[in-house]
Amino acid sequence: MNRTLRIGRILGIEIRLDYSWFIAFALVAWSLVRHYFPTTHPGWPAGIYWAMGAITALLFFGSVLAHELAHSLVSQAHGVPVRDITLYIFGGAAQISEEPKSARGEFLMALAGPFASLGLAGLFGLLWLVVLPVSPQLHALAGWLAWINVGVGLFNLTPGFPLDGGRILRAAVWGVTGDLRRATQIAARAGQVVATGLILWGIWQIFRGNWANGAWAAFIGWFLDDAASASRQQMSLQDMLAGHAVREVMMTDCPRIARDLPLDVVVERIVLPSGRRCFPVMEDDRVLGLLTLHDIKKISREQWATTRVEEVMIPHHELKMVAPGDDLALVFERMSAEDINQLPVMEDGNLLGMVARNNVLAFLRTRTELGY
Repeated sequence: MNRTLRIGRILGIEIRLDYSWFIAFALVAWSLVRHYFPTTHPGWPAGIYWAMGAITALLFFGSVLAHELAHSLVSQAHGVPVRDITLYIFGGAAQISEEPKSARGEFLMALAGPFASLGLAGLFGLLWLVVLPVSPQLHALAGWLAWINVGVGLFNLTPGFPLDGGRILRAAVWGVTGDLRRATQIAARAGQVVATGLILWGIWQIFRGNWANGAWAAFIGWFLDDAASASRQQMSLQDMLAGHAVREVMMTDCPRIARDLPLDVVVERIVLPSGRRCFPVMEDDRVLGLLTLHDIKKISREQWATTRVEEVMIPHHELKMVAPGDDLALVFERMSAEDINQLPVMEDGNLLGMVARNNVLAFLRTRTELGY
């Protein structure tokens, strides 16, 4: 979230731009202005090329957004919430908050994106056919967008996780075996094979003198390999956590603070001596909220003496909480998906402790060292 800009909501889904998106937008626009449009449609004024490049690049990323929205709408229809859609240098990604509930749901969710891209390709292709007598510029724009959407749709059908084709493969294996983890491992290995092929093809292109396309293909291959490896590691972590509960890793000796303490006192007397990153705010055994280092850092140091805890804490009604008997694998998946570092552990309205990602990772590290 720290690397993204929120630009609005569409159909209830938050849309964000990663800072790398601006690099991608500039590269696409520059390629269109300097190479594609002058080559295919020579003789236009420079201003026309620049306007066409900017508009076409925006419509391209609009097409990517439509691709991700298609995934998201089908995902929500199958009971899997979508946290947000982020556009970045490689395209876009819909952030779902949990794994699909069935192989059929996974299949339909994965297929929706390429279907949307190919549908857009058909619409732009139709526009390309009918506008030539009216506007050569619109004809050129529609032609490029038609072909690029075909490319996006077909490339995403490549059977390697985390591409849509890899998710379709995962759905098929999941449907046959009934084992999501095994299906993810197989699809992720296929993704690494695809990634290795892209990297090798990119290196070959570089040696042939095609530096731009070669470097881009190798870079995409590296990204896909990293994402596929991360998916396999995530499944391995979940396997190691399976059967364990939150109570096994939660901290029960959390320092508790009062709502009216100034931040400078909290830092000097509680934060620094304890080394903790989050603190429940209590009043008569009642949880009022949660104060984290992130909340404190949002306030300039000069204002700590005049800012009270209750002014910056996360209030009780906004807290996400877990129970001591909750499945540790699911809680860790939730913390990772929602970028939460710590959660209060509550039972019957009483605070029993805190669970943090560091606790879970320490638990995993210990089990690994002992060979469990």
